[in-house]
Amino acid sequence: MGQRMMDSKIPLIRDLVLLGGGHSHALVLRKWGMDPLAGVRLTLINPGPTAPYTGMLPGHIAGHYSRRELEMDLGKLARFAGARLVLGRACGIDRAAKRVKLSNGRCIPYDLLSIDIGITSHMPEIPGFAAHGVAAKPLGDYAAQWEAYLAQVAAGQRPADAAVIGGGIAGVELAFAMHHRLGKLRSEPPTSVHIIETGSPLQGSAAPVQKALLCEMEARGIKLHQGAQVSALHADHLELSDGRLIPAGFCVGAAGARPQSWLAQTGLDLTQGFIATHADLRSSNDPAIFAAGDCAHQITAPRPKAGVFAVRAAPVLFDNLRSVLLGEATRPFRPQRKYLKLISLGGTQALAERGGLSLTQPKLRRALWTWKDRIDRAFMEGFQNLPPMAGPPRPDPMIAGLSEAMDGDKPFCGGCGSKVASGVLQSALADLPSAQRADLIPLPGDDAALLKMGQTSQVITTDHLRAVVQDPWLMARIAACHALGDIWAMGAQPQAALAQVILPRLSRPMQSRWMEEIMGAASGIFAAEGAAIIGGHSSMGAELTLGFTLTGLLDGPPRSLGDGQIGDLLILTRPLGSGVLLAGEMAGQADGRDLAKLYEILATPQGDTAKTLASLAHAMSDVTGFGLLGHAGNIAQASGCGVKIDTGAVPFYPGALALAEAGTRSTLYPDNLADLISRLAGWQDSPRHSLLLDPQTCGGLLASLPRRSLSALDAAGIAYHVIGEITPEPGQITLT
Repeated sequence: MGQRMMDSKIPLIRDLVLLGGGHSHALVLRKWGMDPLAGVRLTLINPGPTAPYTGMLPGHIAGHYSRRELEMDLGKLARFAGARLVLGRACGIDRAAKRVKLSNGRCIPYDLLSIDIGITSHMPEIPGFAAHGVAAKPLGDYAAQWEAYLAQVAAGQRPADAAVIGGGIAGVELAFAMHHRLGKLRSEPPTSVHIIETGSPLQGSAAPVQKALLCEMEARGIKLHQGAQVSALHADHLELSDGRLIPAGFCVGAAGARPQSWLAQTGLDLTQGFIATHADLRSSNDPAIFAAGDCAHQITAPRPKAGVFAVRAAPVLFDNLRSVLLGEATRPFRPQRKYLKLISLGGTQALAERGGLSLTQPKLRRALWTWKDRIDRAFMEGFQNLPPMAGPPRPDPMIAGLSEAMDGDKPFCGGCGSKVASGVLQSALADLPSAQRADLIPLPGDDAALLKMGQTSQVITTDHLRAVVQDPWLMARIAACHALGDIWAMGAQPQAALAQVILPRLSRPMQSRWMEEIMGAASGIFAAEGAAIIGGHSSMGAELTLGFTLTGLLDGPPRSLGDGQIGDLLILTRPLGSGVLLAGEMAGQADGRDLAKLYEILATPQGDTAKTLASLAHAMSDVTGFGLLGHAGNIAQASGCGVKIDTGAVPFYPGALALAEAGTRSTLYPDNLADLISRLAGWQDSPRHSLLLDPQTCGGLLASLPRRSLSALDAAGIAYHVIGEITPEPGQITLT
């Protein structure tokens, strides 16, 4: 059973940061999820939400594996390990302050840091490489550009000519893979693949393997240019120093392993640019930093840059990171001298080499490829099918009805999925006395209140969220954008904010780190919208919860829910499905790529869109906890009209419909359905309809406006979807 539930009474006191999603770190995360260490906040930093597995790259280039089969989902892996995933590219380390610097301006603090950022094959010294070439590493960029090139070849827009700069085993293997894929894609004109090597090709390989590979290259027409130097790269060819021109619609650099250039500025001991480590994988001059994989150079036992060593180092790295945090002794990593090389030949054939033994016979090649395929698939199986995450123990015995109230073993949602049901709120507010002050203007159904002070009209609102992500910085941006929704929906300009922060139990240094991240992130959002944080309140509790009370100023009348007009179109500015995606993330089911896209949108303000809509809309609301139908129904009820929704026109976030089809629902969904079912016409118990009641965090703006206003939206560059219209039937919600 994976990931033990951490006791919220135990404070977090140390920051362990894994920089890079390489093979060593992926395995460390998996092991951490099986056996976490109390008191530690674990952070993974990586440029993207996935990390490719090097062993399957040639197979992907050849067309044997899809991109998803090639990639490890770091989002799921981080959730399994109880870690926060920070998407960003490192550009430096402040070792004195113990902070990792990211290119987007963020700084991530650490007490203990491990680096597994791989290598690069970029060739900045070759004129034109940056514009027309692609490095074999990082693998993700190569895979993406290769697929784009194949699409152009299939459409007849590019020639089927490829070149590889570098004639080592890796370069030759990629040449075979590209030749195979291009040959299957287009046979006329014939595929042309070239390998350019400055020295001797296939260095370090046994003589029988070299002979077999050279023979196979000749048989397939893969042209080797030995002792050649590339002088320039162009869009459709490369130029050699002797003046020869080589046709190349796609050129990949695979000449050797190069360290990330920014490591030279860290002050760490380096060997040829790679981080020098002792046998225990610790930096030779900084005990707070470990390194593993291709970016590291083990002083006591240097080895070639090969994925097998990163995989073998992972258990030692895991043990040593824990040992340092526990105050115990570390142990050495002793890499083997001989290791198995399985070299694919583009199709479903391979050669093998280990030490002095070579297997190159044609009759063995298909079996060798099958062996390699099984090894690679077994490795990825460990990340694609993580053990089920353990929930908290269920009480025994349980009183009648408790099991149903607990919603089975499903995790309780964060964000707007944890709101109190609409019917409960309406019941609680129904008996409250009406405001007796002349400066308080009631707006039935609206989430914000209107204050009149002389000639000044001010809107005030409040909102807060249970955390939906492990990263306080990202969560603060999401919570700030979410709270601004009611200000924007009223057509007001944000003015001032009061913050309400509940931190989980943390040590004093960790409190400072978290508060710095939270306030900095939220302040940046508000400042960009013309508002400022002027105070607030903080405390510690069982989990991270963030909220903001906001004021906004109105230049004219508010965009109330009650001003919708019959015949108005209904437009929506964002997709639906954030609640289902966040529920899927908590259960370890959502795809990390889909979540990365979602978080980017949730943390993006909608102020510019709101300003344009405020001048055009009759009624406006932000779509939040009660789902699209709940908020559309509020407009209908307050306006004395009905609404008709074209369900086929409603957009969904990538991955949301697939999760809904698999039965994933947010915690608030059953209450949203129960509160609206009597008003729904055309309702179906289907995944698509269920997403119309999905509680949204940082949802889009829902506006009713005349059809003639669409041209103004188009002219302003506003992204929107026409999803329905206002109808005469009072309070009715019709689905078509």
